[in-house]
Amino acid sequence: MPVRKESQEVYVNKSLLIGTVLGAVGVTAGGAVATYSLVDRGPQYAEVVAVQPVKETIKNPRQVCNDVAVTHQRPVKDQHQIAGTAIGAIAGGLLGNQIGGGKGKTLATVAGAVGGGYAGNKVQEHMQNNDTYTTTETRCKTVTDTSEKVVGYDVRYTLDGKPGQVRMDRDPGGQIPVDKSGRLILSQQ
Repeated sequence: MPVRKESQEVYVNKSLLIGTVLGAVGVTAGGAVATYSLVDRGPQYAEVVAVQPVKETIKNPRQVCNDVAVTHQRPVKDQHQIAGTAIGAIAGGLLGNQIGGGKGKTLATVAGAVGGGYAGNKVQEHMQNNDTYTTTETRCKTVTDTSEKVVGYDVRYTLDGKPGQVRMDRDPGGQIPVDKSGRLILSQQ
């Protein structure tokens, strides 16, 4: 027995068909515009080649004070050592007078007085030179401390294959952002 097919008719709504076609056209156009804007834009980053910190030396002067022991010589009252000379001469003369007799005694007295005067002078001079006292004084001097401060960074980069250099206030890392016009964005966001 033969099988009989019945024919079926499919009715398509015209507005549904038009909407589907317009939707497909819109999606295709939107994708094309988006792809065009991404392809046409150019690089979004400049590649950093080298970063060199820029340093400034800061000098800070300050005073350093220390207490120092200072030895002073007392003021001399008898600058020419007259007292020592006189006492030495009298003592030497008395000693010289004890030796010998007659003219020898006179000669020994004079020699004792001269020798005693010289010795007395030197003894008093030595005593005056050793008559010292010590005080503590504060002595100050200015010293300069130095330190270095990073004030910026000299950055070498390439953008679209072209080398460039810029000074920045921070280390940018490996890339520097670029705006839509192809200029570097140097401020930190």
